[in-house]
Amino acid sequence: MAPTPLTTRPFYVVVMGVSGCGKTSVGLALAERMACEFLDGDVLHSPENVAKMAAGTPLTDSDRFPWLQDVGQRLAAAQKAGKSFVIGCSALRRAYRDLIRDQAPGTVFIHLDGDKETLLQRVSVRAGHFMPATLLNSQLDTLEPLQDDETGSVVDVALSIDEIIDTAEEWLSSIT
Repeated sequence: MAPTPLTTRPFYVVVMGVSGCGKTSVGLALAERMACEFLDGDVLHSPENVAKMAAGTPLTDSDRFPWLQDVGQRLAAAQKAGKSFVIGCSALRRAYRDLIRDQAPGTVFIHLDGDKETLLQRVSVRAGHFMPATLLNSQLDTLEPLQDDETGSVVDVALSIDEIIDTAEEWLSSIT
């Protein structure tokens, strides 16, 4: 099989968005397409953060910063190794994305965006996740969309996973 543009040079990608947007499903599929590792950033949360969210309490910036530093360190390690890497991370605020980019310059963001009703339906039916549907509003209130000077792409979650991955691949190929 001939290499694709996504396997000929390393990419460092954060699949971002609020709870229920599909960060894990899309991240896994994108990493498979890119022939690289995927990490669900949720596994990096401290037990205290997980307990807080599970109890329905939104995280504060001070709760998030150590987690975001860990996300950035994982991306930086991949960069040092010269290996593409995809991580799912809400990255809701510009300051959070800046913190990640400070540690791993060249990181790009794919923002999975959707309407509140779709997102609420998704978080309401998923099983086994610590993040309750009641926190969706706080995430939507916190979300700061990608700005013009940030390297990123917004993709509609109403698309199928294959369409999302095709869109992401086309965008990533365009920034090489």
